[in-house]
Amino acid sequence: MLDDLVVRILAEDGDAALRHVGLGMLLATAHNQSREGMNDELRPLDVDVRGLSMLLALDLYGPSSQRRLIDLSGIDKSTMVRIIDELEDGGLVRRERAPQDRRAYSITLTPEGERTLASARRVAVDVGERLFGWLRPDERDQLVGLLRRLAEHTAPR
Repeated sequence: MLDDLVVRILAEDGDAALRHVGLGMLLATAHNQSREGMNDELRPLDVDVRGLSMLLALDLYGPSSQRRLIDLSGIDKSTMVRIIDELEDGGLVRRERAPQDRRAYSITLTPEGERTLASARRVAVDVGERLFGWLRPDERDQLVGLLRRLAEHTAPR
């Protein structure tokens, strides 16, 4: 359910400032609620959405440096260190010396990380169906297209 404030702000047709602020609040509400729902379901796996995104990146791109993961995800350095520390403490990834640069580390999935990722993918399907299953496939595609355009438009130049 939407907060009364968001509903009321969005109802103000004649005030462009309120409509823009309301749209941003609506987007933030949808993001926060969907992230919270996913994190709730991932909690038994001892991983959250940010950790899952790193497990997915490692699965897609293979062993990677923290720098590369930062570049791929846009997550800041201190947050990335925290995420990798949590995943390493959970036995889901390990830091290994990079063969091409002995000063650098490569982050790799462990067998436990691969098992957790497989379970997390199943959770993501279930949560995704609850969040988006009521939308027709063409509506999902439209939502993705609009959000992609918004993200590209608002990206730093």
